[in-house]
Amino acid sequence: MRLFTEKPIILNVMRRVAIQDAERICEIYNYYVLNSTVTFDTEPFTLKMMENKIQSLMNVGYDYWVYEIDGLILGFCHLNEWKPRTGYRFTAETSIYVDKDFLGRGIGVGMMKHMLDNVDREKIHTILSCISLPNDSSVRVHERFGFRLAGLYKQIGFKLGEWRDVGYWQMMLQ
Repeated sequence: MRLFTEKPIILNVMRRVAIQDAERICEIYNYYVLNSTVTFDTEPFTLKMMENKIQSLMNVGYDYWVYEIDGLILGFCHLNEWKPRTGYRFTAETSIYVDKDFLGRGIGVGMMKHMLDNVDREKIHTILSCISLPNDSSVRVHERFGFRLAGLYKQIGFKLGEWRDVGYWQMMLQ
């Protein structure tokens, strides 16, 4: 007689990025580069480019996280500099990407919560998110956490043969 059913052990974790994660992050990100308008990058990142980007964000102290289930990275998120001028040093911009095969499962919501729970509120006063429109799911996630539309730019981006509007969502932390 079996007393216990065998179930797979599922370990999901948010952890700080490591340079060794760059290859998987490239896989996730490059899908969006080539197939969507959620990023306005148009050329895929090489492994070296992604390693350099990760290292540069870590060097200046921005949080960069990966979401894993059983050791497989399914998403990543980070804060980065909004603008290089010193007067903007307390403003950061978000980036959140989920593996295309795992969308709609709450991973983006979990990453947003974790990122906001861990932001250094003495270093960051305002968080912005630039969203290519339409993108109802991203807008919903941001508004769920208190971001509000702060500005709308009409036909500012061009990708995949179309002009795209871009909205800026903003959240004040203090």
